[in-house]
Amino acid sequence: MCLAIPGKIISIEHQFDGLVRMAKVSFGGIIKEASLEMIPQAKIDDYVLVHVGVAISIVDEAEAKRTFQYLEEMGEVEDELNISDFLPDAKTYRT
Repeated sequence: MCLAIPGKIISIEHQFDGLVRMAKVSFGGIIKEASLEMIPQAKIDDYVLVHVGVAISIVDEAEAKRTFQYLEEMGEVEDELNISDFLPDAKTYRT
């Protein structure tokens, strides 16, 4: 399933000879790059919804945090951010 994941813009730069505006976005401490071409008004410290490497909308901080928490609880964050292989197996820690 492909979801849009909320994250906070921590930096913005121009890439590809200045043609593409890209952001480093923090998803609960995990940093990924996302294109800002669909929301050129986005700025550092904005919360954005990112879908397949493209920021598609700016969202309220409270909404972003609430959505991220729900996605974490459902186990969707790891899959969407491709970090499942780097996390410890939950079964290992069950008693």
